[in-house]
Amino acid sequence: MKILFISMPSIHVIRWIENLKDTDYELYWFDILDRGKIDTLDSVYQFTNWKKRKKKNVKGEYFLSKKIPSLYNRILPFLEVTINEALQKIILEIQPDIIHSFEMQSCSYPILRTIKKFPNIKWIYSCWGSDLYYYQNFKDHALQIKAVLKRVDVLLTDCERDYVIAQELGFKNHFFGIIPGGAGFKINELEPYKLPISERKLILVKGYEHNFGRALNIIKALKDLQSIISGYEIIVFGAHETVKKYIQDNKLNFKVYDRHELSHLDILELMGKSLLYIGNSTSDGMPNTLLEAIVMGAFPMQSNPGGVTAEIIKNKLNGLLIENPEDINELKNLITYFLDNKNISVQAQELNFNLSQDKFDYVKNKKAVIDTYLKVMNL
Repeated sequence: MKILFISMPSIHVIRWIENLKDTDYELYWFDILDRGKIDTLDSVYQFTNWKKRKKKNVKGEYFLSKKIPSLYNRILPFLEVTINEALQKIILEIQPDIIHSFEMQSCSYPILRTIKKFPNIKWIYSCWGSDLYYYQNFKDHALQIKAVLKRVDVLLTDCERDYVIAQELGFKNHFFGIIPGGAGFKINELEPYKLPISERKLILVKGYEHNFGRALNIIKALKDLQSIISGYEIIVFGAHETVKKYIQDNKLNFKVYDRHELSHLDILELMGKSLLYIGNSTSDGMPNTLLEAIVMGAFPMQSNPGGVTAEIIKNKLNGLLIENPEDINELKNLITYFLDNKNISVQAQELNFNLSQDKFDYVKNKKAVIDTYLKVMNL
């Protein structure tokens, strides 16, 4: 069986592919954004450095790409090798049985035209983050999403919400169930990194501030709660520049790590030391950092776009749900509630340990990943 993965460079794709290391599948990866190789299995053949120029740079090219992208996209095939040209060459060379794309806008829209030329190749699409939930609200995106879903043979999601949305957008083919975005966690191997609740004095904050991330609202809430958080260390990881600047300008005694400063294991270790983890965004799928908090025993406080977080978090039982990520007062009230009722961490940790064993275990999800491709070949 030959599988061609198509994605941006991502720890989640690397973790997904790792599940297949003991199989005899032939694995290939197309670096669709042309950013270079990923640190994955040696057995994975990687197609990188494909975006070659056909002509030297033309004056005004960058301006045109930003101001009139529709015109620029029409002339692009005359200037450089396109995604579709590169992909078609790869398909003809390796003759894959399955193409598996991760993410919609950057990694599935651009390949539709080429994949439609090869109707016998099975196409798996893994829905990530805001792929459907957010972009369905824009006419142009909705049309492109529907076109992709019409051709996709198998849909994989990390939450029930996105399967429902896909059906509403016309998806009628195969759905094999929910698998976490990076597959599972080696829970037993992570146990040594988990501190007892009584020793946890850390509040951990995801520092994303962009189209969807709303870390600044958390930082502002914590700034107003200085008197009740004085006994805790505050760490912000994955921080965008606006978050770092706000913390510096307001002389907040928070430790800050930028977007690429910590490894995946570093983050898991921090989760294992954290009493409270806070993630806040206006749109997302099932956040991988939420799953990491659950697995590592941190009490999760997480935004709930489209009800996605409520699929695994029962409010005030095994976590806290943020219903309005823009409301700083709500954030302050939730943080205060938790710090006034820290004893709920004990029950929450027990519930989340059982949840982790049931849904996020590496061995279970590894089997689900391997079986996915076997089932696809039998369609």
